Amino acid sequence: MNIADRIQHLRKTRGISQEELADKIGVSRQSVSKWESEQSSPDIDKIIILSDFFEVTTDYILKGIETKKQASEVGLNANIFVMAATALNFIGLIIASALWYEEQAPMAIVAGLILMAVGCMIFGGGHVHSTQNVEQAKRRFWTINVWILAFIPLSLIYNMLFRGIPAPYPTLVLPLFALPAFWLVYMAICLSVVFLQLKQKCR
Repeated sequence: MNIADRIQHLRKTRGISQEELADKIGVSRQSVSKWESEQSSPDIDKIIILSDFFEVTTDYILKGIETKKQASEVGLNANIFVMAATALNFIGLIIASALWYEEQAPMAIVAGLILMAVGCMIFGGGHVHSTQNVEQAKRRFWTINVWILAFIPLSLIYNMLFRGIPAPYPTLVLPLFALPAFWLVYMAICLSVVFLQLKQKCR
């Protein structure tokens, strides 16, 4: 593995694009592309910045020499926290909807929102402490979870406006345009977030 391979490996381990790496270290995307394709090598000052950013030694970038800590250290993969958070968020949505359907009690919504809050905290904590696929996991989390997290708040607003009850899912009400309007707003918000995440991925 040469310098080009090591830079590419470190970048992919972090789950970031060439443009994102370029922004972090203050160079153009073309410079990063040239480093990874062996068309050029980074200057010594950029190697120092790269080592600080990736939390490795300059010896590792230049020669592939790992410290004992690096060799034994297994980084946390941020995608694990995305899966755990998504599962909790989804369970929270199901519990809130099921309990409300049975009991029609506001505590049903509270129970669901608490689970969702825990799910988001798990993701946030994992995002801070992970070293692998961090940016990729962040995009994946919001691409999936916006559909779950936006549902209850929008449903509460919809139901309070048209029925005066705090239900966690949209209930059928008059006027006839109300329910289609809810789904249009919900889809617009969620698709906007998904579009932004895909746009960041393509940079």
